[in-house]
Amino acid sequence: MNPSRCRIIAIGKVRRDWIKQGISFYLKRLSGLSIIELRDSNPEKEAQAIKSALKPHEKMIVLMEQAEPISSICFANRLKQFGLERLAFVIGGADGLTNALKTESCWQLSLSPMTYPHELARLMLVEQLFRAQSILQGSPYHRA
Repeated sequence: MNPSRCRIIAIGKVRRDWIKQGISFYLKRLSGLSIIELRDSNPEKEAQAIKSALKPHEKMIVLMEQAEPISSICFANRLKQFGLERLAFVIGGADGLTNALKTESCWQLSLSPMTYPHELARLMLVEQLFRAQSILQGSPYHRA
């Protein structure tokens, strides 16, 4: 997994300082990973903004609670299968993502069957990306 081939496209801004600090902590360790923040609106306008933010040849991965949750090791292995492809992880706003956007994604990922604020989901995603990188590199960060 190469963080420089990954981006996070997220609706809304992170307002809580402790979450900003957590995200910053992992971003320093995931060189090249970027986060694009889009304005919150309604799901249809957000979907248009997300589509506009996608780069050519990027595979869209949407985060949604209804998807099947997977373990950190399965997550790392799935990322490895994408090889050198560019990935865009999409975190929707308070009203979620449109069905069309979900259908267009190449993967629907759940961090948990529970619902989290988008800010916290963003922190959890960057931690899981760091954990996946650590698993694939054989570092001791992940102790299963």
